[in-house]
Amino acid sequence: MKKIYSTNRLVLRTIDTSFTRRVLDYYTRNKDFLMPWEPKREQNFYKPMTHRKTLRREQDLINNLSMLRLWIFKKEDTGFERIIGTLAFSNIVRGCFQSCFLGYKLDKDEINKGYMSEALEKGIEVMFHDYKLHRIEANIIPRNEASINLVKKLGFTNEGLSKKYLKINDIWEDHYHMVLLNEDME
Repeated sequence: MKKIYSTNRLVLRTIDTSFTRRVLDYYTRNKDFLMPWEPKREQNFYKPMTHRKTLRREQDLINNLSMLRLWIFKKEDTGFERIIGTLAFSNIVRGCFQSCFLGYKLDKDEINKGYMSEALEKGIEVMFHDYKLHRIEANIIPRNEASINLVKKLGFTNEGLSKKYLKINDIWEDHYHMVLLNEDME
């Protein structure tokens, strides 16, 4: 599978361990911004070895076609020096399900510029056309109105509320179960 994709303003690509410091920089810059939406992070999370291990593990999953994580860069950043976000299609299940989960995050300084919708449109295209998936599922905390509005704009529908679905920042949080179907797939 292809590993680099582009949109009008962005480059979406897989990365390897040579990007460890850039990943750590992204998470460090956005620590407070991401905190309400992510699992509680231990101190080790903010060390290079943690991200090096994660990148290795994710590369194996990508190679096995059970995950695709794309890191987001602005097109003018030709050296891929500053990560501005990421989107991940994880837990890809084949057989009669043909589905995955979607997660995404963007740099605090890049929100409300249309970058994430641009990146997700391309990512969805890849998952539906290249990976031939039938369903993409995104689970979103009800108070995250910006994220809910984003996926609705992309055509996701709400299939219901999952009570205490994920432990986010040390609290079991309810999540809306948002789903997008590949209507071109029979």
